Amino acid sequence: MSPTALAPERRATLHRRIRLIVAFTIVYNVIEAVVAITAGSAASSAALIGFGLDSSIEVLSAAAVAWQFTRRDPERWEKPTLRVIAVAFFALAVYVAASSAMSLLGGDRPQHSTVGLVLTALSVIIMPLVSLAERRAGFEIGSATAIADSKQTLICTYLSAAVLIGLALNSLLGWWWADAVAGLVIAVFAVREGLEAWKGDACATSVGMILEDEHDHAHDDHTHDDAPRREQ
Repeated sequence: MSPTALAPERRATLHRRIRLIVAFTIVYNVIEAVVAITAGSAASSAALIGFGLDSSIEVLSAAAVAWQFTRRDPERWEKPTLRVIAVAFFALAVYVAASSAMSLLGGDRPQHSTVGLVLTALSVIIMPLVSLAERRAGFEIGSATAIADSKQTLICTYLSAAVLIGLALNSLLGWWWADAVAGLVIAVFAVREGLEAWKGDACATSVGMILEDEHDHAHDDHTHDDAPRREQ
């Protein structure tokens, strides 16, 4: 079914579905960030701390784009907003890479983290389902931004898997260096996300899309309300 063939009721349902998916993703990332950073600090795990910081920046990215679309002229703030997001990801890459390198050189052995294992395992299970739901809704409604955001969520699944493998190898086999290697993987992902944001591909563009869509609906409703008055 093409987007133009969608009934208004179905389109409204898909809009609500995407809004709920994005809201869930933001809330989940907030919880994930707090738990990961706390558990990572307790276990001295560079990978887990980096994972939590990455989740924090994802939330800040969504908040920044949401803030942008509350401005009177959103386009004016687009480039500065994306540059701030990009710098945050670059800073994360430098921090995690340095921490991981110091761990490798110093032979620091992170402790076993049951919380970290459970958290990353849950992300590996939950995030693909969230990505699939958003991608299906995006395809049906013809939203490139929703589809792009679903792909970003899927990439976060790969990141979760990398951290999970690192934590598991450290806990089960005593491969302490696996945690630092997982941290370096996070650094690479952070650089990639930073470059995309710098080029103008925000990680949370669907938030902006939804807010803009709500604004357009409000404008359309206002136009429809004024039409009878003008006819009179």
